[in-house]
Amino acid sequence: MSYENPWLYNGEIFESEDIEDYFGFCYLLTDLENGKLYIGRKYFYSIRKKKGQRKKVKSESDWKTYYSSSKKVKLLTEESGINRFKREILGLWKKKGQVNYNETKLLFNHNVLEAVDDKGEKLYYNDNIMNRYFSTLMEEKT
Repeated sequence: MSYENPWLYNGEIFESEDIEDYFGFCYLLTDLENGKLYIGRKYFYSIRKKKGQRKKVKSESDWKTYYSSSKKVKLLTEESGINRFKREILGLWKKKGQVNYNETKLLFNHNVLEAVDDKGEKLYYNDNIMNRYFSTLMEEKT
């Protein structure tokens, strides 16, 4: 294992050599302290222009150390450490559009904005889909 708290894909540790020609993945984070979940997506590469150059440079992204764009998840990893979350890859796709489409599909299919547990508390940390659709549930007090 080349990095801490690795991503799992089909129960196996996912490494850089497993990327092959995939563009990115959708994932599920599970909070091991309270069972809450988060669904998101991440690209394996960033393609950027270096300042003052015309040519674009492709480099491996921070996917190994990435947890989420969620402020709540970021805060929890800072407070409790990265091992608070189990990280699982749900699917791999070869095109950016496929990654984005499948993330949106997963978010709606899992009803991340409205799903609640038996106590009536939000089941997912996700609070929006595509920054366009937002949860109508009140934010849980922690």
